[in-house]
Amino acid sequence: MPDLLSEHGLVALIGLGSGLLLGLAARLGRFCTLGAIEDLLYGGSDLRMRMWGVAIGTAVLGSFFLMAAGLLDGTQTHYLSIRWMPLASILGGLAFGYGMALAGTCGYGAIARLGGGDLRSFVIVLVMGVSTYVVLSGPLAPLRAALFPQSAVTAASPPGIAHQLGVLTGLPVNGIGMILGGLILAASLASRPLLSRPGQIAWAVAVGLAVILAWAGTFHVAQTGFEGLPVVSHSFAAPLGESILWWMTGSARPITFAVGSVAGVWAGAFLGSLIKGHFRWEACEDPRELRRQIFGAALMGAGAVVASGCTIGQGLSAFSVLALSAPVTMAAILAGAAIGLRQLIVGFQTAG
Repeated sequence: MPDLLSEHGLVALIGLGSGLLLGLAARLGRFCTLGAIEDLLYGGSDLRMRMWGVAIGTAVLGSFFLMAAGLLDGTQTHYLSIRWMPLASILGGLAFGYGMALAGTCGYGAIARLGGGDLRSFVIVLVMGVSTYVVLSGPLAPLRAALFPQSAVTAASPPGIAHQLGVLTGLPVNGIGMILGGLILAASLASRPLLSRPGQIAWAVAVGLAVILAWAGTFHVAQTGFEGLPVVSHSFAAPLGESILWWMTGSARPITFAVGSVAGVWAGAFLGSLIKGHFRWEACEDPRELRRQIFGAALMGAGAVVASGCTIGQGLSAFSVLALSAPVTMAAILAGAAIGLRQLIVGFQTAG
């Protein structure tokens, strides 16, 4: 390991490099969670939702290939090392999805928009980061811990889809994972509109690769280093708060993967906006819109802590290791977003 760079610095660089891919994908590939849901529900297009499927399939294939090659131990990841609480996934996902609709974006999307000059997203990033830490380790932490106590896995098999199927069938876990990843990828690509846009497919694959690179890089540092750093991949809830704390107190705390990841997404989005010629300063002129965005960001921060991840944390990183929590949380996020979008777009009143 290079002497000139600490282990903390290495994982931050891994976050920065792989985060750049995510930021570029957001600006150049229009990879967006809420945009995909809006297109599906109100735009009559499933193209961006299929891009999500391509990213998930790529991430699953790559992650289980890493496990098969001994370059990743899935049981060391957060999502397969803690006991799964279905109620937390559902309630946290619903709160996050509803908040995402009110805010107009998720944490990842807010960083990407900030890279394009949207100052409204700066408010969302700050509020979501603070809200996350209020529930994670602040005044509301005891209540959260009492209602949704996290504990380490005690069962023989981790809470993963491939791992559970491996126990039931006796087949190799990594083989099952790669087969499932291939099926997700094939099903997502079974669309003429998407196949006619190879650029969109390439950016979706890049998103999956960002997750894979993060797993491989942080696992390597954890295995070869002496600091005992965790094996992590991208998520944008607690890392927002962690980044805020580091920028304020960086001389007193080591840099982390999370800080590099957030900075990487912002930098990638900034570069992407310059390439597209879309960079421009924007601000909120309607106090009602700002109030809605602040409330939505606060809900997203709290919901992500309860659900142990956001659209990227659960939707990609947890999905990449086929954690049981991932599809349930994402279904809840989609449902919460659908409720919020209906309230914003058509209201709850039925035509009389």
